[in-house]
Amino acid sequence: NTKTVQWSNFPKIPTIDQAYSKISNSITVEWATVPGATSYLLTAKDGNTVIETMVANSPGTVTGLKAATLYQITIRSISPAGRSQASPPKQAKTVLAAPILQVSSPSSDSILVQWEAVYMAIGFSVSIMQANGLGRIWKENTTNTSLTFTSLAAGTLYTIKAYAWNANGTPGDDSTCDQRTSPGTPANIQVSFDSGALKASVSWAPTEGAFNYTVMALSDSSRLSCSTAFSSCTIYPLQCGTKYLISVSASNDAGSSRSTSAVTLKTVACAPGKVAIQEDPPGHLSVAWSNVDLGDYYVAFVKSDDGLEVHCNTSLTQCNFLSECGFTYFISVFAYNKAGQSPLGDVFNYTTAPCCPSDINPVLVSSDRVEIVWSPVRGAELYETKAVDGFNVVECNDTAPACTLSALECDTKYNITVYSFSEVRGSNTSCTSQFITTAPCSPEIKNISKDDFSMVHVRWQSTNDEATYTVTARGEKGVHQCSSAGESCALGGLPCGSLFAVTAVAETPAGRSLPSFSVPLETAPCCSASLMVTQVTQSVINVSWTVGSGALTYVTVLQSQMGQSKCHTHQNHCLLGCIACGINYTVAVKAVSATGLTADCAYQSYSSSACCPLGVKLYRLGPNGIRIHWQASRGSANYSTDLYGSKGIFTCAPSAGLSFCDVTEIPCGDVYTVMVSPVAETGLKLTFCPKKIYSGQFLFRGCSHYPWLSCSDSLLFHYLAFQFFKTKRNF
Repeated sequence: NTKTVQWSNFPKIPTIDQAYSKISNSITVEWATVPGATSYLLTAKDGNTVIETMVANSPGTVTGLKAATLYQITIRSISPAGRSQASPPKQAKTVLAAPILQVSSPSSDSILVQWEAVYMAIGFSVSIMQANGLGRIWKENTTNTSLTFTSLAAGTLYTIKAYAWNANGTPGDDSTCDQRTSPGTPANIQVSFDSGALKASVSWAPTEGAFNYTVMALSDSSRLSCSTAFSSCTIYPLQCGTKYLISVSASNDAGSSRSTSAVTLKTVACAPGKVAIQEDPPGHLSVAWSNVDLGDYYVAFVKSDDGLEVHCNTSLTQCNFLSECGFTYFISVFAYNKAGQSPLGDVFNYTTAPCCPSDINPVLVSSDRVEIVWSPVRGAELYETKAVDGFNVVECNDTAPACTLSALECDTKYNITVYSFSEVRGSNTSCTSQFITTAPCSPEIKNISKDDFSMVHVRWQSTNDEATYTVTARGEKGVHQCSSAGESCALGGLPCGSLFAVTAVAETPAGRSLPSFSVPLETAPCCSASLMVTQVTQSVINVSWTVGSGALTYVTVLQSQMGQSKCHTHQNHCLLGCIACGINYTVAVKAVSATGLTADCAYQSYSSSACCPLGVKLYRLGPNGIRIHWQASRGSANYSTDLYGSKGIFTCAPSAGLSFCDVTEIPCGDVYTVMVSPVAETGLKLTFCPKKIYSGQFLFRGCSHYPWLSCSDSLLFHYLAFQFFKTKRNF
């Protein structure tokens, strides 16, 4: 009884209503629900292969099966009490497997569908439609394993569905995939060339369904490309002077379109090479270059360093330009075609020879030196100055526009050239020269002499040609000159008593020489302006004179038929003795310089004074008068007598021809000095004759006290007595 109760608690055995396959790897089973069952166990058996699946309720599906395979299907119900026995089996066969598709778009308007054979399949159905649901559906049945759909829209996404069927016409699993047709060929190709950057911008109209675009540029020597998702692309770097074929293709995940028809692009020509620059002759610049591919014509540009630019347009390979000295020219050559200007090639510079100085000006020309200046010239970095005299060359190099040529020969013609020099071009050897003659040589004074006419003759020696000479005597009292084209000239009017430095200068159109070495010249001393002769005593005269310039000493000579008296002194007066009275003399004064030059200055006639009278005697004439008597001397006819006393001076002038004179009204008792003097023709009374002293007391009383004496003897006696007593008093 217990065993019976246990079996009654198990769930009932389910009954399969139907079993069928819609998917090639599963079978779906339907059954009636078993009360108390919580789940069901489906079993599919193929030979020794058993596949079980637990499901909750009906219908249930067994998966993991093989396609086109017959299976025995059973089911068990399960409850907490256990599981039921298997239901009666039911056969079911899985449908055919879905074909495995391989799709591609061989062209922009077709799709190729391929698959492998499906087990138990005898035919296939393939359909296609746009993925967006628009448009029609194409469906094709075939027993083949490939199918091509044509007349499709380019670059469009399509959905492809395919399945196989068996002999019963039962369709198998279907296979679905999407495929896009390849894009169409891009249209409206536009190519824009940038000659400066050597790149090309390619644009086109967008193509439906294109994910990417590829631009190809092909030449004989290169292959360039660019890719983009947009409708334009830039190809670079292109080569100058090259012909390119440019095409564009579109692509997407299905493939690429056909390339467009190639568009021809000719780039700019390359810059001309082998540029040659020549300047021949000076002032004419020739620029030549090599021919280049794709060059239609050429333009050569020449720009000077002052900013001025000229150009030449030609289809040839050479241009000529005018050039100027001292400029640096920057030269570039471009080739042109329809694409534009060639890239910039090498820029050449050509420096012309520096300009030649044209205003050479000698500012100083001496006997051994020439100083020249000129204005700076364009392009010159250095100046080379050459002075050529036959085989001798004197050079001077300097950066300054001036030169001093020294150590030259005097009175010589030099060919002087100033060359301009630059480091790039060297010397400009086309500079013209000019002749400059140095100043004449200094003459040499050989002799200075004087003639009888107070002229000073200067003689010199010189080697100059056609020179004029000027002799200058320069001293404290002025400058004196004479000129001559020969070898001597005479100086006149030189002041006396002067020292001169005599020089000679030669002068030609080229200039003046240096002065010769100076030769001293001394003129004779100046004569005195006045001469005075004074009789000092009867035998002595004083000769005086004014001092003359240049005289150091004087020689005074007194000459008569009786002889000569001479005096040599450095003073301006001289005493001459041993003069005979009453004689005519000639007075001469000779001035003597420190070097011994003499000047015979003055000749003057002089008559010495008359001789003093002899035998002077006094005779008494009454109480207050005396007679003075004398013997007339040589050389005088007139006399004057003078009595000098303390009470006055008493003078008596006898008549002409008389040898006595009476003096009256003189006081007695006084001592008198008596002097009888000859009177010169000028009326001058000489004062150097002997004086005699007489006492008036003795004089006027002597005759009465000493009657034995004569009056004259009495006077002599009194005089001697007076002299005796005078002498005694002195001692």
